[in-house]
Order: sequence, then C-alpha cells, then structure tokens
Amino acid sequence: MHDHIVRAITGDGYVNAISITSREIVECARNMHKTLPTATAALGRLLSAAAMMGNMQKVEDGSITLQIKGGGPLGTLLAVSDAQGNVRGWVENPQISMLEKYRGKLDVGAAVGNDGMLIAEDITQYFAQSEQIPTACALGVLVDVDQSVRAAGGYIIQLLPGAPDATIDQIEAGIRSAGNVTALLDSGMDAEQLLKKVLDGFDVEILETAPVEYRCYCSREKG
Repeated sequence: MHDHIVRAITGDGYVNAISITSREIVECARNMHKTLPTATAALGRLLSAAAMMGNMQKVEDGSITLQIKGGGPLGTLLAVSDAQGNVRGWVENPQISMLEKYRGKLDVGAAVGNDGMLIAEDITQYFAQSEQIPTACALGVLVDVDQSVRAAGGYIIQLLPGAPDATIDQIEAGIRSAGNVTALLDSGMDAEQLLKKVLDGFDVEILETAPVEYRCYCSREKG
C-alpha cells in the first residue's frame, strides 16, 4: 500500500491518535539527497513526524516546519509539511559515515548530536511543554542492506481532557505490548493496523485515511 496517514479517536473520546506509513516518502528523500543509512534514518524519522503534525493542524492551508540542530555530524535537519501531511526535507550532511550502536542498529542519536534528543522524544516533549498535551510518539526507519528504505513510519497518541488514569495505564500497556515500531512496520502493518495494535483494547474509530507523499514545491525555473 502507498504511503498514507490515518487519524482516529477512541470511542470513549479520551484518546486522539494518528499514524503514518512513509517508506516511499523516505526513499524519495534518500534518492533526492543521496543520504547514507544514518542520515536516511534520522531524516526519515523527522519527515514522518512532520507529516503527522502537519495533518493534525486546525489550519486548512497551514504548514509546519520541524528543525533539529543537535550539534552532531549530521548537522541541521529540516522537514516541512503541508496541512494534508505531504512533506519535504533536508539534512545538512547526508553522507556521513555509518554510526552504529551495535551491529545492525544505527545510532541516530549520536549522529543527530547530544545537544538534542532522539526525534520521537523531541516531539513528545514539544507537545507536553508547548501544547500541554500528554503525548506518546514512536518513529522508525528500517534501512535495507542495499541502503534502500525497507520500512518507515510511526504514530502519535494523545490524551484528551478528562482521561482517567485507567486510560493512561491501558495506553502504556498497549505501547509496551506492541513493541518496536520498526518491527511492526517491517511485518507489513499499514497505518490503521499499527494504531489498532498500539491501542489494543480500545474501541478505535477511524476518522480519516489519506494518501501522503514527498512533495517538493521547487519550480523548474528555480532548479
């Protein structure tokens, strides 16, 4: 299935959720910017987050820009999304050597830098501090042995006002039970299946399913 975003709410009205599958978006960015695996993983996470946050906007023709300056070898990362979730992005140093935590696990945190946090934690902190909304965010990019993007995507789950402690406990249990988002995406889950896996036990009402893509607004005249 092509890249898409799914927005949902639980039947009790206490949980708002959005998820994305973004393999084609991240692969397009990889080809356009000639990123090596570590940059692909970092930029891919940011693109996925920006797409979801853009789609979450209340402004019909608005846009959102995410910028990460972590002081690491990747330099600045930038992603811009429109109100539908179509997104584009850029990384300052796309061809740094691969950094690994251990064999087969890219060390995106070290590549982004210690001045910032991993991108999913950045998003969670933003919502908690700026929007006063308790939020859980998970992002993942799986780079294949040929350096192409094998899977990418993620989810954002938010508690709405009045949510009881039992709802919080159930969300936390669902996230723990679902496990690593990259593995879920690699298993073939689409965005709706991903949300329902994480929100296990909730009555999940799908509000919207919409296609998204990497969309550059540069004209031919601009190059």
